[in-house]
Amino acid sequence: MSLRYQINIRIILSSLCILLLGGSLAIWQARIAVDKEVDSSINLAVQLMTFGLSQASPSRSETDWLPQFNALKETRHLSIQLKMPAGDIISLAHKNQPHDSQEQPPHWFIRLVEGRQAKAEYPITTKDGKQLVLMIQANPLDEITEVWEESIGFFGSLLLLTAFSFLAVTLAFNKALKSIAVIVNALKIIETGDYQQKLPEFAIEDYDNIAKAINHMTAELAASQQENRALTHHSLAIQEDERQRLSQELHDELGQSLTAIKVMAATAERTQAAGNPVNTGPIISVCDHLMQVVRSMMHQLHPLVLTELGLKATLEDLRNHWASRNPALNLRIDCPDEVDGLDLKITIQLFRVVQECLTNIIRHAHAQQALIKLEIIPAAQHKTLLLQVTDNGLGCAKNQLNSGFGLRGMRARVHSLGGQLTIQSQPQQGMSITASIPL
Repeated sequence: MSLRYQINIRIILSSLCILLLGGSLAIWQARIAVDKEVDSSINLAVQLMTFGLSQASPSRSETDWLPQFNALKETRHLSIQLKMPAGDIISLAHKNQPHDSQEQPPHWFIRLVEGRQAKAEYPITTKDGKQLVLMIQANPLDEITEVWEESIGFFGSLLLLTAFSFLAVTLAFNKALKSIAVIVNALKIIETGDYQQKLPEFAIEDYDNIAKAINHMTAELAASQQENRALTHHSLAIQEDERQRLSQELHDELGQSLTAIKVMAATAERTQAAGNPVNTGPIISVCDHLMQVVRSMMHQLHPLVLTELGLKATLEDLRNHWASRNPALNLRIDCPDEVDGLDLKITIQLFRVVQECLTNIIRHAHAQQALIKLEIIPAAQHKTLLLQVTDNGLGCAKNQLNSGFGLRGMRARVHSLGGQLTIQSQPQQGMSITASIPL
């Protein structure tokens, strides 16, 4: 069910409830008004009749002046009769029908509005002491007709107001729904990967805030997409460089060394066939060189000590390797034995992050001191692994923190483990890299 349909249904139901409540109140007020009018007319008629009979001259009979009541507007709802002492009844013509120019109200309205049918008898005494009985029968059809006309005007105004409200609400919601349609269409385009799609400004503040939030989100997604593309190209370039370097190493080192071994082995075979002693020293030297080359290549591809001895021993081996090549750097490692129990996937990524940090320190920071600290922090729900790498090198400005692919690669590795990487640095104040990884 669409939002437009739900809104229209609710508006219609609300209007019907308002009409029903307004109609009930109008009919209730009409009943009260009719009863008050009838009671007032009866009281007025009784007072007039009493006063008239008490002031009538003996020369005029009741039938001479009583019909004058028929011309009074206040008695149009009443049927008045006089009962004489002899038992004769004098009836006064009464107007119990509405004027010809007026239409009679519907029967259902008359039944709803018509109250009690008042009928009363009042004993009165004329001026000459005659005892009479005044009989009054209420017939409020004229008053009901007037109430019907007023109700028609009231309901007409209420219907007009309801229609106007419905139109105003519909127009307002149409404008809002058009804005929603624009946002939905833009989101569908963004869903396809087109992060250049931008939402326009809206006159309604709420929708304009949503549009600004979506535009900000698409800008961030576009930046992340561009960064991922750059990382992908950089990773492919590194992969090709690594393959080229390995191919060169295999060609220059392994190929030449194996060729030399083959030549020396053939020479030794001929020398031995001639009865001369064989010198195996060059062969052993070449084999040792090959073993060093293969070990270096294997360490660069994947350090076996990481799977055999654990992360702590691997980091210490890495420190010794860099310390031997850079004696001016005071490199310290603070690492608990608990890290050796971590999952292999986490240890590999941490090793690569530390390796990249040390590479940046040696190549760019020119630091004299560096600290690598690993810590496992206990918590109520899960433990957290905290890695901190700090140095006192050159540092860099904040706008340069995301310019290097090394830092981007570290952030991607930490994010792949569900963690967060923060980098703090100032020019000439060193750099601090902190990785927080939930375990």
